[in-house]
Amino acid sequence: MNKLKNKVVVITGGNSGIGFGIAEAFKNEGAAGVIVGRNQKTLDSSVAQLGDDFIAINADVTNVADLEKIFAVTSEKFGKIDVIVANAGGGIVGTVENIGETDYDKTMDLNLKSVYFTVHKALPYMNDGGSIILIGSNAAHRAYPSFTLYGAAKAAVIYLAKGFSSDLLGRRIRANVITPGTTDTPAFEKFVPAEQIEGLKTHFAGEMPIGRIGQPSDIGKTAVFLASDDSSFMLGAELLVDGGMTYLAK
Repeated sequence: MNKLKNKVVVITGGNSGIGFGIAEAFKNEGAAGVIVGRNQKTLDSSVAQLGDDFIAINADVTNVADLEKIFAVTSEKFGKIDVIVANAGGGIVGTVENIGETDYDKTMDLNLKSVYFTVHKALPYMNDGGSIILIGSNAAHRAYPSFTLYGAAKAAVIYLAKGFSSDLLGRRIRANVITPGTTDTPAFEKFVPAEQIEGLKTHFAGEMPIGRIGQPSDIGKTAVFLASDDSSFMLGAELLVDGGMTYLAK
């Protein structure tokens, strides 16, 4: 359980859901580092579970000055960074008929601009030969109702893994993207009342070719692979961790 021993990691949105699943998987493989989020309560509870090798930083990834602070603090405490996971994101549900400029800007700032500048600000603090892991969505491949803008942002994120890898060949920094499908996270609470959540999860499980929705640990295991030397021959790649939704769902 030491694939990431002595690796320093930063995980945005690491205080819940997929991000915390990645943080737990990294911890179990010997990594140390930082989780980033905006909710102090969940930051405190999550970092307590991760133990002494992790710290939490309350920051807004859409604020470039906050991003600079994240990597400066991480480097000061842990030294050069080996792995960046740009996980923070979220969607405003709506169609092209009802999403206006304000919601457009919020969605693109969180899901695309923040990813670009997370990497941009991290690079001076990264070791050569490091790994950048981006988080996509199978909404980039399937036109789900009311996820047009979110899916478009995630499609751009999938491209960024290719572009970043090309840009960083000279430093041997690899960028790859994990594309989840429906995953069991607190995001369900944003869409339906609490008493309807389990029913909605059951519905989505019935739609998944594999017969269940994803767990954060599913994404965490994949992130360990991309962060470790096991994936040293992979760059610019997309790994679909979506229970078959992209290619097999009807």
